[in-house]
Amino acid sequence: MSESSSKEGFAVSRRSFLKTFGTTAAAAATAQVETIAAELQQANAERVVGPGAVPITLQINGKAVKLELEPRVTLLDALRNHLSYTGAKEVCDRATCGACTVLVDDQPVYACSMLAIEAQGKAITTVEGLAENGRLSPVQEAFVDQDALMCGYCTPGFVMSVTALLKRNPKPTAEDVKHACAGNLCRCGTQPRILQAALKAAGVQTASKTEVISYARLA
Repeated sequence: MSESSSKEGFAVSRRSFLKTFGTTAAAAATAQVETIAAELQQANAERVVGPGAVPITLQINGKAVKLELEPRVTLLDALRNHLSYTGAKEVCDRATCGACTVLVDDQPVYACSMLAIEAQGKAITTVEGLAENGRLSPVQEAFVDQDALMCGYCTPGFVMSVTALLKRNPKPTAEDVKHACAGNLCRCGTQPRILQAALKAAGVQTASKTEVISYARLA
């Protein structure tokens, strides 16, 4: 087979075609790589902050709060030590006990495992933000009515988890409550009362399995 072909005065060799095609493809690939590299460099430059304190704004309980924090500061640290929101408790600091639970865009989040800088632009709700005009929320009232606390240290986390549950499921079952609170620990053992409080806040009628004996009748 001939290396060249000719038709109506136009001629090109196979070698010339391959050279031209290879050069064009290489140039296009190089330009594309350079463009992607430039975009990545720009994106990385925009993301790098710190290590010193940087200005951030958090939306906490409906209010904008401006802070100067190092990027390594957790949301829990920001709430407790840089502000006055001490309802979320620091217990395990390992995202295992749920005592630091807050709501971020209505979703329960371990505040010890989220950086404050990552929470910018999101609606943060702490246990302090549930009461309105000095009146406890239905969940808080139910916890008081059902005596759903002992030492009380884990209580804010449970309240926030139950609050998040009722926002997405106003009429939960007992199993729904147990699942929603699976990430919260009570070392005192008051989970049965917490379950009762959650169902009462939801307006779900439950039959108690505990038989109460009136000592007055035995007298």
